[in-house]
Amino acid sequence: MSEPIRLGINGANGRMGRTLRALLQGDPRFELKTAINAPADWVKLPELDVMIDFSTPAGFDAALAHCVAHRVAFVSGTTGLDAMQRTALTEAARTIPVLHAANFSLGIAVLARLLREAAAALPDWDLEIVEAHHARKVDAPSGTALALGRAAAAARGQDFDAVAAFARHGHTGTRPGNAIGFSSIRAGEIVGEHTAMLATRDERIELTHRAYDNTIFARGALHAAAWLAGKPPGAYALDDVLAA
Repeated sequence: MSEPIRLGINGANGRMGRTLRALLQGDPRFELKTAINAPADWVKLPELDVMIDFSTPAGFDAALAHCVAHRVAFVSGTTGLDAMQRTALTEAARTIPVLHAANFSLGIAVLARLLREAAAALPDWDLEIVEAHHARKVDAPSGTALALGRAAAAARGQDFDAVAAFARHGHTGTRPGNAIGFSSIRAGEIVGEHTAMLATRDERIELTHRAYDNTIFARGALHAAAWLAGKPPGAYALDDVLAA
């Protein structure tokens, strides 16, 4: 039997971090070597094969820097990254394997694949993305909704920043034909729901994913981490994991 993968978790006391640690208790693929919760935890870390990061944008920076410096595979689900952080991910992929996803649900990965195909096949149809999450979520639209929008824009050869419509209020005028619209709902304990709606005059297609338990994201991240460990440097996606 091969040696277990030496794993670190950044953001170990957060909701996802706690879920990951619970799942690891019954997972022989991994040995949890370190659980990082504060800046002081970065001092004298043990050798790792892969780091899973579910933290904050500031925590993401520290985790990525450590992984690049020590040649550790990097799996991250941290959202709210800015353009400089996305560039840092691209640069890191020159020296380590990296996999960043706004959502580690394998179902969402399939939804994104279907949306790319539909958006490309129906380039003139209106596209709206509606997402719903629990009342405590602090960012909107969700990182997953943005990732879906970017995937659709790329499939249509569009500049996402030029076509994304995030707010409608008052006298807005008619809908621009090439827009990708976003709507956000925050209520109760909704784990996560995403619907991509493509509509034209007499037809409408809705592609919907509903998450009922946060463990699906942790399971997906562990699946990705087991797959990524030992891979050559590069930028990977959940699509690559699905294709394996």
